[in-house]
Amino acid sequence: MRHGFIKVASATPTLKTAHCRFNAKAVMKLISEAAEEGVHLLVLPQMCLTGATCGDLVYQQTLLDLARECAAEIVASVPRNMVVVFGSPVRHMGKVYNCAVVASAGKVLGLVPREDVSSETEFAGQKVLMDRNLIFTCNQLPAFRLACTLEKDINSPKISAVAHAMNGAAVIATLSAVPETAGTSSYRKQLYESLSRSLACSFVYAGPGRGESTTDYVFTGCDMVFENGSTLASQSLCPDRLLVTELDVNSLEFARSTRKTFHPEDGAGYTFCSFDVEMGETSLTRKYERFPFLGLDPEQVLSLQALGLEGRLEHINCRRAIIGISGGLDSTLALLVAVRAFDDLGYDRSGITCVTMPCFGTTSRTRNNAEELVKELGCSFMTVDIKAAVTQHFEDIGQDTECYDAAYENAQARERTQVLMDLANKMNGLVVGTGDLSELALGWATFNGDHMANYGVNGSVPKTLVRALVEYEAARIGSVKLAEVLSSIVDTPISPELVPGKQQTEDLVGPYELHDFFLYHMLGEGWPVSKILRLALYVFEDSYDEKTIAKWLEKFCTRFFSQQFKRSCMPDGPDATGFSLSPRGGWSMPSDASSAAWKSELEEELNGQE
Repeated sequence: MRHGFIKVASATPTLKTAHCRFNAKAVMKLISEAAEEGVHLLVLPQMCLTGATCGDLVYQQTLLDLARECAAEIVASVPRNMVVVFGSPVRHMGKVYNCAVVASAGKVLGLVPREDVSSETEFAGQKVLMDRNLIFTCNQLPAFRLACTLEKDINSPKISAVAHAMNGAAVIATLSAVPETAGTSSYRKQLYESLSRSLACSFVYAGPGRGESTTDYVFTGCDMVFENGSTLASQSLCPDRLLVTELDVNSLEFARSTRKTFHPEDGAGYTFCSFDVEMGETSLTRKYERFPFLGLDPEQVLSLQALGLEGRLEHINCRRAIIGISGGLDSTLALLVAVRAFDDLGYDRSGITCVTMPCFGTTSRTRNNAEELVKELGCSFMTVDIKAAVTQHFEDIGQDTECYDAAYENAQARERTQVLMDLANKMNGLVVGTGDLSELALGWATFNGDHMANYGVNGSVPKTLVRALVEYEAARIGSVKLAEVLSSIVDTPISPELVPGKQQTEDLVGPYELHDFFLYHMLGEGWPVSKILRLALYVFEDSYDEKTIAKWLEKFCTRFFSQQFKRSCMPDGPDATGFSLSPRGGWSMPSDASSAAWKSELEEELNGQE
């Protein structure tokens, strides 16, 4: 449960309708298997003690007494450190209720009926509360707040899960008795993905199986786990098999705290019941993407980038764009976006002026790629050799031309920006910035150099996605020659080309695949650095050892905090991915914030593993 992970399972036991003893044995077998798997929460279907299709038999004294007796045996079998939710009929005050029984450590924590009732009753030899509005809270992990819902009709406009989530529940055990029809499966998946995202919660869903397919109903034993818009695991027609995965309740807590659209209620009308689960290291089986940003639709990202630029061009009545083209990934993507924008607006592509500005470290490969790219796209091309201007500037400020320090590098970047800005003035155009999200996060840009533009189209696009978008355009455009140029650009090692000889960015600042992973989970999930280290080791175990990951994670923390001043005055640009670092709505942070707490936590995590 460290880092907010809880292991959950749903399952569909093989049942015989109205055969409580047979069904109880199947349930207890699953509980035993779940305990061996280290499961913290096990969810089983609605009325799984009697079968949801036993009809009017549920009112029979014989069945009710046997169900109560078998339920007590099941409750007694639930071990410590596990919560089990299973379905059973409960008779109270002359009425029979369809209930979810919530049990832990041999005790009933509460009964959740499908109907709206609140009363104390006797069940499994205990006095327990029966109420629809119960939320069960883990003492050791407060973010683990569990509610239950008994699904009757997935088409109902009134879903109790909404009220549960708004009153604090982060995990909702969903016990189903909905029969399967054509289309039910896809609709159910869409519904719970949507609900889990809008409510920033998880659903652990368990449905009846083939043993209850009787008379007019068919059931497939659908078991699923959803978290914040994603399906983590699913199965059907798998009787007596646990569907096991892990939920990240701390990430759900972070999502709720950062969403301006999520307005939790005050818990009025709800009763909160506590339970205990020992803290420990939850083993992980769920999949985390190595490149989390690549889940975005490339066409949508490119379209949004282009739409942003179109809006700015129209607003200032501008038909000229100026782009510094280097033959690298970022400037290539900016040019491709500009071409889309000009095409959408009906502007001639010759209005896009691409400027290559060779200097001391420029290589023939990147320069040739830049020229071929512009030619194939039908844009204007010009060369401004800045070596003489930079050399004169070095003489003016007394810079040693053999000293490859920050002044040596940054003077070139600022000269290039000056050229672009002055050309924009001369041509009545707009300088399109090329810097990407990863560079902004790391501050890997020259202040008032490539850091600046009139409008930056790549500011919300991380480096790993930049590469993917260029590859996507290479496949989409269809020109063989253009595809060859774009492929060459993609295959070119990333380099600022500011000093003679080989200069590769990832040797200096670290692998972008790691930095983008760090960035995604720190900003998007609110993970602490100890958790980022743990998951990076889990995801990249075949590529990097702990020492290497820790080195670049420390570098990321250092640069992310120290370079905020560059983001505080970054140019306008579209938030095409939902990961903007713009101070005008994407990310708010003082430029002088300290990274000490983050770096200290990382050091403690490393020392604790020795």
